[in-house]
Amino acid sequence: MALSRPIPAIVLAGGPSDDLSARAPGAPNKAFVPVAGKTLARRTLEALRSTPRVGGIVAVAPQVPPALLELTLADEIRPDGVTMAQSLRTGLHGFPAAELVLVAASDLPMLTRAAIEEFLDIAEAGGADITYACVERSVHEVRFPEMPHTWARLREGTFCGGGLVAMRPRAFEALERFLGRLGAARKNPLRLASIFGYEAVARYALRQLSIVDVERRAATLLGVRAAAAVCSHPEIAVNVDRVSDIAIVERAIARATSSD
Repeated sequence: MALSRPIPAIVLAGGPSDDLSARAPGAPNKAFVPVAGKTLARRTLEALRSTPRVGGIVAVAPQVPPALLELTLADEIRPDGVTMAQSLRTGLHGFPAAELVLVAASDLPMLTRAAIEEFLDIAEAGGADITYACVERSVHEVRFPEMPHTWARLREGTFCGGGLVAMRPRAFEALERFLGRLGAARKNPLRLASIFGYEAVARYALRQLSIVDVERRAATLLGVRAAAAVCSHPEIAVNVDRVSDIAIVERAIARATSSD
């Protein structure tokens, strides 16, 4: 059997300062906040580097010394944009339109080689233009019961999103347009409902919406094939959004270190 080609990766480490970065003098944003002695961005990069199937790594981040010093594991560092979509556009530039690219958030402190490989297996096998990682709640809470998330109740279970997306650059324009629509409607519940479809919203409220339904609706909205990757490694969904998350993650890191 022929070995699959290495998949390039993009780490999105841009964004403004916030309450998290205020805890670390000089940190331009939360990606560069230390957690258990290492910044979130470095922990994410170490996990990607530990995975042989991951090829070259592009980091998209502020062009300031504190950030650049923490991104030495990346092969290339590109400047971030004002929005996530702008940063993603910069990261994807130059990659072949039809080839799969792994896009990672920069705040995944528990990410592991096993989690990355499982996600890539699912994404490659599915062949979608955009594949989004998710984890079922019961799986997640076995390992990380303290970690807060926004949960979506679907027919198959209750899920949270993960920090990895696999996409083909040809899908970017469609994704950018969709994100623009969401941004314009974010303060208007009726406009948001109209985007997703009132029937889909009603079925979700009644817990009758399935993963396949969501995939089909996403494909209709985007105009490209979209898929969910239900992952068995909950560390793919552990991120740091709040100051209170730091202590939770540091305890999880300590437990993982003591069990090694």
